[in-house]
Amino acid sequence: GRKNSRTMLIPLLQRFPEQVRVSLFHTPNLRGLLRLLIPERFNETIGLQHIKVYLFDDNVILSGANLSDLYFTNRQDRYVLLRDSPEIADFFTELVDAIGDVSLQLQQDDTVQMMEGMEHPYQGDKVAYCEIANRRVMEVINSARTRQELLHAKTVHSSQPGSSLLSQQGSQASGSLKPEPDTWIYPLIQMKPFGIQIDEMVTETLLTEAERDARIYLTTGYFNLTQAYMDLILGTRAEYRILLASPEVNGFFGAKGVAGAIPAAYVYIEHQFYSEVCYLQQQERVQLQEYSRAGWTFHAKG
Repeated sequence: GRKNSRTMLIPLLQRFPEQVRVSLFHTPNLRGLLRLLIPERFNETIGLQHIKVYLFDDNVILSGANLSDLYFTNRQDRYVLLRDSPEIADFFTELVDAIGDVSLQLQQDDTVQMMEGMEHPYQGDKVAYCEIANRRVMEVINSARTRQELLHAKTVHSSQPGSSLLSQQGSQASGSLKPEPDTWIYPLIQMKPFGIQIDEMVTETLLTEAERDARIYLTTGYFNLTQAYMDLILGTRAEYRILLASPEVNGFFGAKGVAGAIPAAYVYIEHQFYSEVCYLQQQERVQLQEYSRAGWTFHAKG
């Protein structure tokens, strides 16, 4: 359309060329005849880059929302703020840089080009592009893992009796002794075209190992579980509380054309799933609820 990411960000790029970098991710799966035939409004069904992270020094906001007006007015969504978390901030900075490196680079004249030596996502060799992208993203993941392993080893060593009493006392005297951590954060990445399926593997493991006394809460604005996830939910012993969007709070409710039928499609999928729940007599264990609020939309996922 006339108003898009490029038109909105070009003025910033032109005014602050040394401070602004605009990288536009393009899925390698949308190419050739498929790219020509699918309308822009629906091409995200083929694949997209969906990370929404905002970094301010050592503060990180993980969100399900972009910066459109409606997200600040009448949309229920997820927001996680991590304060004073340099390790998390560094990880996401490196991750965004890595994805940016394998994306199209917006130029001041409103053209795009790839970084020197980088394969093109839809004009170049798909396998070669995906291999390069895999290496670039995995560099970030493996580097973060190595840093954490070294930090853990250092922490374990410093906690051994007598091994670092002086250093601990010195730190305590200077007021820099950190308290024991009470929260662990595991960033999970899913980029299937690049062969990166960490989130999928971890989620399946969590669902598989959920015990009888466990209660799992799931929420999504667009209920479309994979068959593997549905089988795990129906086949395990844990309790499930699943929060969904009612048709009226679906972001596509009232849309023109084909998009207007999307809420009904999700209702159909929901009914199919719940029919299976009832057939297996699992209504007490697996419960579905719909979010409904007049004038609002629901977009939370987690």
